[in-house]
Amino acid sequence: MTPTSTLTSTSLSTAARDIGIALLALAALLAWDASPGDLVMARWFGTRYGFGLRDNWFLVSVMHQGARVVAWVVMAVLLIAIVRPVGLLRRLERRARVQLALTGIAALLAVSAIKHASHVSCPWDVQDFGGIAPYVSHWAWSVRDTGPGGCFPAGHASAAFACFGGYFVFRQTSPGVARAWLAAVVLSGLALGLAQQIRGAHFTSHTLWTAWVCWVVALIIDCAFAAARHSRSCSTSTLPFSP
Repeated sequence: MTPTSTLTSTSLSTAARDIGIALLALAALLAWDASPGDLVMARWFGTRYGFGLRDNWFLVSVMHQGARVVAWVVMAVLLIAIVRPVGLLRRLERRARVQLALTGIAALLAVSAIKHASHVSCPWDVQDFGGIAPYVSHWAWSVRDTGPGGCFPAGHASAAFACFGGYFVFRQTSPGVARAWLAAVVLSGLALGLAQQIRGAHFTSHTLWTAWVCWVVALIIDCAFAAARHSRSCSTSTLPFSP
């Protein structure tokens, strides 16, 4: 077996595993959507009078506004690192740094586009929690709930989940860093999502779907870059030998 064919086999096996993870996560999400989980968890923090911690200083100033600033700084660093890498990013080739930055931007745009098209309102706008809008599933795309809408999926959590690309690029050269990066992204995204759920800004499913969308975007871009690498290696292997 040639090195090129070995690389292809490994890449296909890895891609198949990643797609399998995405499909299993999709099945779990659909099962969650079929359950009353969103409303059950929302009632942990809210009542028919609203959400008591909606204006909590820590949740608003640190977990919402502060985290937003940090997210923009991180995205700026990833873009600048394409030409001037710092820290762990020095371990990556420029192509990998481009993939990392591109994944972050694409994931943020994907989540933003879905939110723009969504008619789903936030929990604090729902009648069950003192709002004016009836609860409507986020799958009911043609139904407006009389609220402001635009609350699905969770845009705030995407600030962390958009960085899933780091796992894909680092696992090629530094598996330990890749696993630590993945753990940090997942924990950060869940923490940001939970903060917004406590305030009544999102249901649990909003955060989980954001994670899934960002993972799929990162996976698609990784597959595209892997295909480009394979094409380049095949072209190089067919070049005539020159002394």
